[in-house]
Amino acid sequence: MSHLVAAVSQIEHRGSLHIVKFEFHGQTLTMMSLDLDPQITIGTKVQLVIKPSHIAIAKAFSGEVSYSNQLRVTIKSIEDGVLLSSIKLLFADTLLESVITADASRKMDLHSGEEVTVFIKASEISIEKVIGND
Repeated sequence: MSHLVAAVSQIEHRGSLHIVKFEFHGQTLTMMSLDLDPQITIGTKVQLVIKPSHIAIAKAFSGEVSYSNQLRVTIKSIEDGVLLSSIKLLFADTLLESVITADASRKMDLHSGEEVTVFIKASEISIEKVIGND
C-alpha cells in the first residue's frame, strides 16, 4: 500500500457523492467518495492510501487521459518477478509502489533513476485516517 499525507483543500458534493481535493507537495490530488466523515473539512490533514495495483505507470507520456491524478515520479527500484513487477517510486519524500505485470515492465524497459508519470483514478484513493486540523 502507498500512504500519502495530504491536506484537504476543497470539498464538493451532490447528495452522498463527494469530490475531495487534497494538497500534496504542491500537487492537487482528487478523490471520489460516496461517504465522507463529517470531521473532514478544508484544512484537515489526512493519510491517504492507494493499492499498488491501482497505480498505473506511463513512460514518455504526452496527451490527455481521464485519470484525475497524475504525478511525475522517479523510479527508485524495480523488483521483477515471473508474473509481476513491483516498482518503487519516489515523489518528494513519499514512496509509492506500483504493481504491474512483468511483461509490461519489460516492454516499457523501466530503469531505476528514470522519471515516469503515474496515474491514479479518483475512485482509487481512500482516506485511511484523519491526522488533524491545522
